[in-house]
Amino acid sequence: MGKEVGKPRGKMSSYAYFVQTCREEHKKKHPDASVNFAEFSKKCSERWKTMSSKEKSKFEDLAKQDKVRYEREMLNYVPARGAKKKKYKDPNAPKRPPSAFFIFCSEFRPKVKGENPGLTIGDVAKKLGEMWNSTAAEDKQPYEKKASKLKEKYEKDIAAYRAKGKAGGGAPAKAPAKVEKKDDDDDEDEDDEEEDEDDDEDDDE
Repeated sequence: MGKEVGKPRGKMSSYAYFVQTCREEHKKKHPDASVNFAEFSKKCSERWKTMSSKEKSKFEDLAKQDKVRYEREMLNYVPARGAKKKKYKDPNAPKRPPSAFFIFCSEFRPKVKGENPGLTIGDVAKKLGEMWNSTAAEDKQPYEKKASKLKEKYEKDIAAYRAKGKAGGGAPAKAPAKVEKKDDDDDEDEDDEEEDEDDDEDDDE
């Protein structure tokens, strides 16, 4: 998908500014050398971890300035006609059930966070993905069974919800109560929504 014309450039993090500076320094020192991106990123990451708060502060200031710039530009930004608009979600509609992987994540995320407090949301999701991939098929079954039951329940709820909508009413009164017990799973997995969208969609088909 191409970038939407006229849309403000996304805001940069303090670490992104630091990496940009590292790249510029590297270009000045080795103008003709090609960069091994994986190796370069690793070195930047190691260097960032050893830097003091004072050293990081100038990059954090740049990130703050860029955030102000981004927010200001977004205020004046009007999406082009035909641009994809965010779909309206009826708060009373039954919530999509979590996949087996999401249920697994909600169980093991606190453990992964507890053992690795420095990990970012993305790193936690990556680690959970690796754990899931290395889990034996029979050990995945309890999560798959639970996901299957929740999916069946969701399909019944959504059918009733749509039928009620076609009949001219709103969402069925029972819908929010019926999906309540799934909220924990869904809310727990908000962080992984984007990383694991493919998993979710595969389960949903």
